[in-house]
Amino acid sequence: MPEQPVLHVQRVGEDATAAGTGDVVLLHGLFGQGRNFTQVAKALQPELRSTLVDLPNHGRSAWTSSVDYVLVADTVAAWLRDDLAARGVERTHLVGHSMGGKVAMVLATRHPELVDRLVVVDISPAASGGLGEFEHLLDSLAGLDLDALESRGQADELLAGPIADERVRGFLLQNLRVRDGRFVWQANLALLRAQLDVIGGFPTLDPGFTGPVLWMAGERSPYVQPEHAPEMRRLFPRTTTVTVKGAGHWVHSEAPDAFVSILRHFLLAG
Repeated sequence: MPEQPVLHVQRVGEDATAAGTGDVVLLHGLFGQGRNFTQVAKALQPELRSTLVDLPNHGRSAWTSSVDYVLVADTVAAWLRDDLAARGVERTHLVGHSMGGKVAMVLATRHPELVDRLVVVDISPAASGGLGEFEHLLDSLAGLDLDALESRGQADELLAGPIADERVRGFLLQNLRVRDGRFVWQANLALLRAQLDVIGGFPTLDPGFTGPVLWMAGERSPYVQPEHAPEMRRLFPRTTTVTVKGAGHWVHSEAPDAFVSILRHFLLAG
C-alpha cells in the first residue's frame, strides 16, 4: 500500500469535547487550501469547532506521485480516526467542496463510522465534464517564469491577460510563496495538470453511509445535474438537495451568507 502523505490541519473554535459543541471537518477543492474556509469556520462558532484540512498536493500538506481519491480519502480517515480518539470524540460532520466533495463522498462510504453528517458542495459522484477551464488555469500558472518574477503584484499583472477575473487570480495566487529567496508554487501544479483527468473522474463505490447528507449546488454551476441524482441516492439514500440561487461553482465564496445559513441549519439539526 502506498505511504500516506502527511496532512496539514488548522483548528478554528473550541474543542468539540466541550459541552454544547460539535465537530466539523472542511475539505477544499482544486487549487484551494484549508484556510479558504476560515470565514465559514468562524461563522459556525460557537456551536461547531472546525478543522480545516490541506489535502495532499495542496497548501502545506505533502505532495504525492499520483492522484488517487481512495488513497486521499483513506489518508484523511486515518488522521481523523486518531484525532477523534485522542479527543474522545466519536464522529465528525464532514463538508467537502468540488474535489474535496469527492474525497468526502469516498471517505463516508469507506469509513462511515467516522462521519455524523455529510455535506457535498457543488460536485457529483460522477466524472466531471467541462475541465477545459481548469486546463486553462493550470497552463496559465505554469506559463509564469517564476525565476524572473519580482513580486506578487507582477504575477497578478502577467496573469491578467489569460485570467481576466480578478477574484479568480487572487484565489490562485494564494498558492504562490517565497521559499529560499525565490517564488515557488505551493500546490503541486505539474501533477495536478498531468492527472487532471483523474481529478475529474470518480471511483466506483458501494453504498456504506446511511446518515443524513446535504447535496448543495450552485444555481449557475454545471457540476450537479438531474442525471447525477440516481447515483447520489444509490450511494446516500438520505440525501437532501439544496440549490443556492445566484451562485456558481464556488458557492461558499459567491454566496457566503446563504452557504453558512444552510450549513448551520443542516449540521445543527436535532
